[in-house]
Amino acid sequence: MTKKSLLVFGLFLTISTAFGQAKSDTIKSKILDPITVQGILERNGLSRLEPIVGTYIFTGKKNEVISVTQMDANLTDKTGRQIFAKVPGVFVYDMDGSGNQINISTRGLDPHRGWEFNIRKDGVLTNSDMYGYPASHYSMPLESIERIELVRGTGSLQYGSQFGGMLNYVSKQGDTTKSIHFESYNTVGSFNLLSSYNAIGGKIGKIKYYAYISKRSRDGYRRNEHTDYDAQSIMITYEANRNLSLRMEWARSNYVYRIPGPLTEAMYNTDPRQATRSRNYFNPAINIPSFLLKWNILDKTKLQYTSSAVIGNRNSVMFDKPATIKDTINTTTGQYNSRQVDIDNFNSYTNELRLLRQYRLGKQESSLAMGVQLMNNDLHRTQQGKGTTGSDFDLTLVNPQWGRDIHFKTQNVALFAENSFKLLKNLSANIGARLESGESKMLGNITYLPIDRIPFNLKHRFVLLGSSVSYRPTSFIDIYAGWSQTYRPMIFKDLVPTEIYEKVDPNLKDAEGYNAELGFRGNWKFLKWDITGFLLQYNNRFGTIAQTDANNQLYTYRTNIGNSLTKGFEIFIQGNWTLNNKTELSIFTSTAIMDGKYTSGSIKSGTANISVDGNKIESVPGIISRNGLTFRFRKFSLSGLYSFTGESFADALNTVIPTANGSIGLVPSYGIFDLNTTIKISEKFEIKGGLNNLTDKQYFTKRPLFYPGPGIWTSDGRNGTISFIVRI
Repeated sequence: MTKKSLLVFGLFLTISTAFGQAKSDTIKSKILDPITVQGILERNGLSRLEPIVGTYIFTGKKNEVISVTQMDANLTDKTGRQIFAKVPGVFVYDMDGSGNQINISTRGLDPHRGWEFNIRKDGVLTNSDMYGYPASHYSMPLESIERIELVRGTGSLQYGSQFGGMLNYVSKQGDTTKSIHFESYNTVGSFNLLSSYNAIGGKIGKIKYYAYISKRSRDGYRRNEHTDYDAQSIMITYEANRNLSLRMEWARSNYVYRIPGPLTEAMYNTDPRQATRSRNYFNPAINIPSFLLKWNILDKTKLQYTSSAVIGNRNSVMFDKPATIKDTINTTTGQYNSRQVDIDNFNSYTNELRLLRQYRLGKQESSLAMGVQLMNNDLHRTQQGKGTTGSDFDLTLVNPQWGRDIHFKTQNVALFAENSFKLLKNLSANIGARLESGESKMLGNITYLPIDRIPFNLKHRFVLLGSSVSYRPTSFIDIYAGWSQTYRPMIFKDLVPTEIYEKVDPNLKDAEGYNAELGFRGNWKFLKWDITGFLLQYNNRFGTIAQTDANNQLYTYRTNIGNSLTKGFEIFIQGNWTLNNKTELSIFTSTAIMDGKYTSGSIKSGTANISVDGNKIESVPGIISRNGLTFRFRKFSLSGLYSFTGESFADALNTVIPTANGSIGLVPSYGIFDLNTTIKISEKFEIKGGLNNLTDKQYFTKRPLFYPGPGIWTSDGRNGTISFIVRI
């Protein structure tokens, strides 16, 4: 049975079940359905993490909890501006096809595959290699997610050193009141979208389980664009008693994306849907096994042990040239030119032991969280292989030699501790530290470099400190403030010379800096708000400068080029009104105002080094604002969203006029209207629909310099989806 047949079968099963359930409801019309009571604030607004969750302390930290199952949003296509609409300042980067992955950042950081975040699924790390390639190539179906937890960088001491903070996707658990519960979520939409997500879960004795299979097929907004996606997961939890539980989970995602290629400015203005490539493919295939133990040792003492891995490949086969070079038949050979094959093999292993102890200090109860984290990673990168002249997805090499065949091995240990002191009944103060010690080694062969230039060792030795405070003068107001040091290692990409005329600074330093914030949040009657001012200092930014050797030969030097500071305000305000017992109305604004600038540094431009002191940071719009309205009447809801993103620059030199290949220049501002609706026919059947980019706005979000290729990547125009959901 083909993938499309499976998708159509899933849709048929959903509709058949719906009609069967409707008939059953009619026959049993005298039997009342269960009543679920939910607060309006939980359905219509952001919620917050409790001060203590498991072995984590979140007191005084900026955080948001997004209830995915309660929102009107395009889950199948993972439309980031809708999913994160109520989190101020989220920058969404549309990179490689709708529905494949979410690429976001906050506070002016780099959005590429969310690699400034510590990204987790159910508390398990999913970043492919935190020291070699921190991007998260794992892509779970959002139909499987119950909620998303976002903790900003000031909370980084407990889980990692990332500037962006922690992004944790929490999976559904199934209906534990039943031995078996089935959910089927099937979507059809524009560009031949067919998607089927099917899951079972429940509880049998002391065992809880949840498992799903997801398949999706979609052409793209642009020509020559196509995605085939599949994902699976199984989670089994054994609750030995009320104090001890064991969880085993295996999750996998895999997709093949046919890449339409970058555009120049002229191409984009002529026809933003055109393609420059038909033979380029990208394929990340990722497995994440994990084991979790939770043990309440004593009444006030909790222990948690997690062992997990990220195992898989990042594959691509591409005619990897700028948009100005056409991929055409070679007149000499009568065939296309050979494509380039690149394969990254991830072998990343993490073990983490955490302990939380609550104790009394005077008349108040304080909490201490501490732990140790061990990482052992081996990223094997094989690149610049000579591929076939064909047009299908084929990683075969016509020559067995790789241009680059190198390993990047990292061993790292981190010790962390944070104490929350309850000074008064309504005043808490936290202080914490994180110590990391490790080393990354690069070994292997690069054909265009002499062997003595390959080995490269980079030691990681640092201590991070942080503190935060929370003051609640009333039950509905929280004033919070925090400061925390952060850190980002120089990754594999930054350490590999691209040609013989490039050299890497042997005294290269990892990036470091801090997050600081002061916020005021709360809720009163119909109003809910969270207003924050922040500073993000980013030192030792990485780049290239021009230098000459003893023979006056010019070369490119990869080194630390300067520092930057981003400051701004994050504003979330929402009003909720219950008009009667059947009708609700919610209106919100989620807006960030940012000013990100270089405070020092210079970069290579041609053969000269140009100062960037005072220039704006790349991909940092001055304003990102999302404003929406949700209307609910009985079992019907309708949500409208307007998303505006201000203009930004693609390079540190703040070039306005685009270059020939379109990779550098101003990124214009854009505003997008979305409309989504949900009709809950019964407790077991509902329909969701959406119109994305209602006005068919032609826009793009970023001008990348590397993957998926230098140039303009058009974002999706107007499109629609309709989903049929059955729960039995």
